[in-house]
Amino acid sequence: MVKEEKFVFHLKHQRVLILLMLVGAGALGLAFYKDQPRAWANFLLNNFYFFSIALSGLFFISVHTVCNASWGTGLRRIPEAMVAYLPVSVILMMVLFFGMPSLYHWSHPDFVLHDPILEAKKPYLNIPFFYIRWVLFSLVWLFFAKKMRDYSLMQDRSGDPAMTQKNFRLGAIFLVVFSLTYSLTSYDWIMSLEPHWYSTIFSIYTFAGLFLHGIGVITLIVLFLRSQGYLREVVNENHLHDLGKLIFAFSTFWAYIWFFQYMLIWYANLPEETIYYQMRHQNGWMALFILNLILNWIVPFFVLLPREAKRNEKVLWGISLLLLVAYWLDLYLMVIPGTLTKITLGSTEILTSLGFLSLFFFVVGRALAKAPLAPYRDPYFEESLKLHQ
Repeated sequence: MVKEEKFVFHLKHQRVLILLMLVGAGALGLAFYKDQPRAWANFLLNNFYFFSIALSGLFFISVHTVCNASWGTGLRRIPEAMVAYLPVSVILMMVLFFGMPSLYHWSHPDFVLHDPILEAKKPYLNIPFFYIRWVLFSLVWLFFAKKMRDYSLMQDRSGDPAMTQKNFRLGAIFLVVFSLTYSLTSYDWIMSLEPHWYSTIFSIYTFAGLFLHGIGVITLIVLFLRSQGYLREVVNENHLHDLGKLIFAFSTFWAYIWFFQYMLIWYANLPEETIYYQMRHQNGWMALFILNLILNWIVPFFVLLPREAKRNEKVLWGISLLLLVAYWLDLYLMVIPGTLTKITLGSTEILTSLGFLSLFFFVVGRALAKAPLAPYRDPYFEESLKLHQ
């Protein structure tokens, strides 16, 4: 019988995270004073980053439940805790209303009036409809997040397997809803930064980033908890192997979409499409463009190719931390060239990102401490403990 564990979020860890949050907030506040466009661009980049990571937790739970998978049951509380950040990101996104003029060309009526392309897109790209979509999507995500978390915790108390079936139905519906809502959200917040450009597979590309790096964050938290003595009886090297395989596979999927978006636009050679990559090939951007591919695919692919690497905690630590940086760079290349046009990598970017990172892990840590560290009464839990490969 596995002993039930609860995560203790030590006060010293909370204080460190709060201190880093304050440092990040101070850096962002100073940026607003000195350079508002840069501040708003960093605000958007980091909030979309952690919004996507939070939503990836709900996607992971839904896929796992709908597939009747058992291997990841023991670590399900981790993506559940990640989803706890979703309400925070929803509120912070609303704050971006004040930064719309600095980020989105289509938010200026005079600019739209003299641009036939933006005039044609005006029924969709306008501020009221933009925020109506965000509010509606957010309410849908928060509904699914709350209901699935509630059923999971109810099962802790009752042991009723019917809770798993309820989450099965919710997960199946959510996956359909997610495919539409996240696609439109990525169009709204990211692709519309450059409203003359479009890509028919952009939402697949952003989804690939969401899922790959969400798995990386799950792996990172699992490794941290194990380093603190938690989940030793629940998560073994076979579970780590599966997480490593997912990172390996979806880094390749990410690269596949990255390449085909680039290749199709290059091959078609249409000016309204190539302008996106032309901007990222000039003025020093090319080095970051290539580095993006190296960090998100080449390194994870070759490092995790051997079986032993996927079962090695030190290797998974390194790759998971690398993916944190890699996802930030990926989003940086989506956001900054279309808003600031020039490379800005300094204390503002580092400290702001550190502040958001601390806020995310502060929320996740508090969520982990509110429930048993594993769903011990889930009907698939015992099967998860016996995972072997």
